[in-house]
Amino acid sequence: MDTQGAAPGTPAAPRDWPADPATTLALNGTGTFDWDLDRGVLHLDAPGLAVWDLRPQEYDEHPGSLGVRLPSEESVRLDTLVSQAMKDGRTTFGVYFRIRRRDGTPRWTHAQGYIRRDPSGRPHRVVGIVRDATDELRHVTDRLAFDTERTREAGVVEETTAALAHARTVRDVIDVLESARGLGRLGAVSLMMGLVEDHHIRQMAEGRTASLVPELEYTRLDADFPMSEVVRTMSARFFVSQREFASRYPLLWPYVAPLGASAAAYLPLIAQGRALGALGLLFRDKHTFPPSEQTLLTALASTIAQSLQRAMLYEQELELAESLQRFMLPHTIPAVPGLRTEVSYRPARQGRDIGGDWYDVIPLPGGRVAAVIGDVQGHDTHAAAVMGQLRIVLRAYAAEGHTASTVLARASTFLHDLDTDRFATCLYAEADPASGWLRLVRAGHLDPVLLRRDGTARPLPVAGALPLGLPHLAALDFPVTSVELEVGETLLMFTDGLVERPGADLDEGVRALLRAAAHGPGELGPLADRLCELPGDHAGADDIALVLLRRDTAPGPRPGRRLRRHVAAGDLRAVAGVRQAARAATRAWNADRCADAVELATQELTVNALRHTDGGAVVTFRLLDGADRRVRVEVEDTSADQPELGADEDIGVTGRGMLLVDRLADVWGVDPRGTGKCVWCEFVCPLT
Repeated sequence: MDTQGAAPGTPAAPRDWPADPATTLALNGTGTFDWDLDRGVLHLDAPGLAVWDLRPQEYDEHPGSLGVRLPSEESVRLDTLVSQAMKDGRTTFGVYFRIRRRDGTPRWTHAQGYIRRDPSGRPHRVVGIVRDATDELRHVTDRLAFDTERTREAGVVEETTAALAHARTVRDVIDVLESARGLGRLGAVSLMMGLVEDHHIRQMAEGRTASLVPELEYTRLDADFPMSEVVRTMSARFFVSQREFASRYPLLWPYVAPLGASAAAYLPLIAQGRALGALGLLFRDKHTFPPSEQTLLTALASTIAQSLQRAMLYEQELELAESLQRFMLPHTIPAVPGLRTEVSYRPARQGRDIGGDWYDVIPLPGGRVAAVIGDVQGHDTHAAAVMGQLRIVLRAYAAEGHTASTVLARASTFLHDLDTDRFATCLYAEADPASGWLRLVRAGHLDPVLLRRDGTARPLPVAGALPLGLPHLAALDFPVTSVELEVGETLLMFTDGLVERPGADLDEGVRALLRAAAHGPGELGPLADRLCELPGDHAGADDIALVLLRRDTAPGPRPGRRLRRHVAAGDLRAVAGVRQAARAATRAWNADRCADAVELATQELTVNALRHTDGGAVVTFRLLDGADRRVRVEVEDTSADQPELGADEDIGVTGRGMLLVDRLADVWGVDPRGTGKCVWCEFVCPLT
């Protein structure tokens, strides 16, 4: 080495002074690249290949070959950044990106390049360096990992809280915690939850430990178990080693050990200063609970406790409402000769939807029956209570013998006088099995459906009135629709839960009901079950109640027995049914010779009772066997005034009165009955 000119005592320069640039780059883990854009060739020197963790034989100098090390999202980002630098007219660029090494671990990498352009400004070559930036970014990576973990945990809390907001029952809360949105995202491999019940803890959720810890299904609060301890102390317990857990709870450890848990957290579920229960979480590969994580878990337990408290209150209210409703609805349906009846009720199972719908089948005097179906506004315990009261008064008014219009008018007044803000819709059908006549009154309710004997179904239009509970409604405000139900036909009465769908047209729901009902007569029980399944995926969104009435062969009186019909005050339209009953009685008793006379006399006596008294009438037909076989007709009313026999010139076109009865009957008379009387007549009808 030439040392001429060097100052005395100055150390001699190294032989390779100054260092070769390539050596400098290699020693600092930096490689170079040369990218020929025109030929599509990218050259990497040996240090550059080392940065990419590639062997020379694994790289063919085609840029696409680097894809084995670039995650797809990083490839897109890198290509976007370099392309943008070229488009912007820049001459240099720098970028940090991650590659995936041969063993699958990530490596932060930094590339810096110089863009060469031709005289027109078009880029045609890029030369630069590439280096390992992992150590440089390690503290940044650690911070990012920490922030990512905190973000993930915050996301778990946010999603879990949002999901718990929709939980209605305790089972819903447990399902949220055990779902993919629940505490499993915090790394817990097993979840346990117990609720306090009569100085014990009942295990409600046991995750993967269900078959491993049978002793924990029902434990005392003073037992030496972690859940009991955190409930007693109302303080959380954290265990960060198997030895610590086994030492503290040696009786429990043999059941937990097979799970391979390395840490555990037991948290009291406290709401309004009271411990509702406890939550247990087991973790694998975890050996610490930093203060921030303890705070997070404690806050999450508080959110869970509040959701549990809401769920428990909801279940208590739901149980009360369902019990009240079961008590309010009829337990048995009376058997009615000549009619087959079937009822079905499906309570709502969403939210607090309970209470509004009801049905009833009420036996009436004279073999008649009243079928009622209705819906009180609202879905809560108040609706259930109002429904129960309304059903009772409807049954009472109907049993008193009032007309259908009067029954609903009085029920409406009663509901209004309750001073409640609720109204109710109702459909009331009075059926006479002997004649087949139906008298229907509809108060704001849906029209019923008629199922014919040929299997077809159609809506049965019924004159409408306002719902019950509105002020100043009288009997005249509830018009009656009379139709005849033929033998084999079925009347279907239902509430709106059977046909209403969220976001769908009500008419389409009715059309779907008609299609489902149009399957021939069949048995009523299976038909009711099939119709109740009609809502499909929307089942449980609202109460469903339905009543089916099918007319069988008209029942007739047997020899030696009586047939009785009740007629409400002022109900002249019921006279037609009385005439049909007279015809049915004479036919059944083989008394056709006197059928016309019996029918006409019965009409006159019934009309007299309705026109000349303020009350109703009871019409009774009897077959009197003896030396001269007779049919006896009795009409009872509430007036003690005796009927008068007029002269021929008093006979009107329609009110022929007692003179006509006198000429038709073989004998007639009047008997006092308490405050009223019984006008009777008899017809001799020997067997033919």
